[in-house]
Amino acid sequence: MNDFILYFKMGLHHVLDFSAYDHILFLIVLAVIFSFHQFKKVLWLVTLFTIGHSITLALSAYGVLNVNMGLIEFLIPVTIFITGAVNIFTAKNSSAGKQNTNLFFALFFGLIHGLGFSNYFKIMVGKGDNKLFPLFEFAVGIEAAQIIIILGILIIGTILQHFFRVTRRDWILVCSSSVIGFAIQMLFNRVFW
Repeated sequence: MNDFILYFKMGLHHVLDFSAYDHILFLIVLAVIFSFHQFKKVLWLVTLFTIGHSITLALSAYGVLNVNMGLIEFLIPVTIFITGAVNIFTAKNSSAGKQNTNLFFALFFGLIHGLGFSNYFKIMVGKGDNKLFPLFEFAVGIEAAQIIIILGILIIGTILQHFFRVTRRDWILVCSSSVIGFAIQMLFNRVFW
């Protein structure tokens, strides 16, 4: 039980660490197009991201995958930028197709985000054979933290749209544009060549 709590807390901290805010930015641009009545789809979004993240962590922990961390650290803000840009170009039409695109982004880009944490995770679990339970426990912590972030985004969006009459389109545009601004700064800071 102590191991579960340890890895669960590490998963929570991995997402909720404001000094490593790239995870939060990605969750914002993934979730901003959704509303509370689509909560089931939002849960899929979070779960798909966790699955993608966990796959690359597992592959790395078992030594199947070894990557250039400079490239991965650069690709993480690229994923944020792409997701935000797609939101901006489709803000007027946030249909089911666009939401399905974000579900795909959650899974595919989750693979890249998982690689960004893979070296640390390898050190964390060590060389022992039992890596699946720590990975599962860590993933549960990530899932819980992501649900917290997503709920926050949905609550803020709902308040702004219902009480302050901000249109859904404007909410998507402002959020996505702000996040893109952070992503561009991160891109320049993480140029690896």
